[in-house]
Amino acid sequence: MLWLLFALGSAFFAGITAILAKIGMQNINSTLATAIRTIVVLAFSWLMVFVVGSQNEISRISGNTLLFLILSGLSTGVSWLCYFKALKLGDVNKVAPIDKSSTVLTILLAFLFLGEPISAAQVAGVLGIGLGTLLMITKKETAGTGMQNTRKETVGAGIRNARKETAGAGMQNTRKETINGGPQNTKKETIIAALQNRAWLLYALLSALFASLTSIFGKIGVEQVESNLGTAIRTVVVLIMAWLMVLVTGEQKGVRHIDRKGWSFLLLSGITTGLSWLCYYRALQDGPASVVVPVDKLSILVTIVFSGLVLKEKLSRKAALGLVLILVGTGAMLL
Repeated sequence: MLWLLFALGSAFFAGITAILAKIGMQNINSTLATAIRTIVVLAFSWLMVFVVGSQNEISRISGNTLLFLILSGLSTGVSWLCYFKALKLGDVNKVAPIDKSSTVLTILLAFLFLGEPISAAQVAGVLGIGLGTLLMITKKETAGTGMQNTRKETVGAGIRNARKETAGAGMQNTRKETINGGPQNTKKETIIAALQNRAWLLYALLSALFASLTSIFGKIGVEQVESNLGTAIRTVVVLIMAWLMVLVTGEQKGVRHIDRKGWSFLLLSGITTGLSWLCYYRALQDGPASVVVPVDKLSILVTIVFSGLVLKEKLSRKAALGLVLILVGTGAMLL
């Protein structure tokens, strides 16, 4: 059961990573931040390769294993870019639950492609995680309510202003324009604003999707290779992908604007990511993906606790109930 300890270690370091990265990205583009962090992860992972002496296995890696390691690296790269973009746009205690909901898809993919069975406890766990995630990300106020209030305020204000400006025909025309045109323009602006405010949700969902693919590709890829070496090879792929994105978007100029605090937290988040990865893929090598992944997702508890202590993000009662359901669902999967 040593793999279970590695899975718990992965959860702890992954939970801390989200907080460190959130602080480090405050004044920097998320794609650039991801690329910088990956350099640290790469250095850390290859250091571990030489510590355990697995570098000699590189020449013995089969083409099939290398293919799945590369696919896993590409999935990780996309997942990271989406995850840290979501973290920059949204609250940690809302982004993290969605990212961790990748457990549900991972279990389904493990059943379809790896032949790992799905038990009744896992089905209950999936339902708990799904419901808990919904409770954690929903808000009391909706875009529709906000739009209705804005429309009322705009119409009312427009009519009052129009009455003061002119009299007669001019006043009637102004009132018509304000009443008819104002609400329509405001409605469009409100919808656009609502979509922008929810952009983090799309990125978080994409992060979860590619994280689940990462687990499946990674499980297949590390079966025939030492876990530290597999992690290091995957990290090379992530690094290349991340820096290509930086160069394409021209964000490399932002390096000069990173202050000492930003550098410190980005480096620390890279180190904790490296530790999390090493533990995670060591656990995947010996343990079943359908159990290792749920244990790893317990990192949400670490993330939520630290988001409250460090970032002062408050958790509502409904969100707290959602967190409990996620934890209970995860625990059910371990059965």
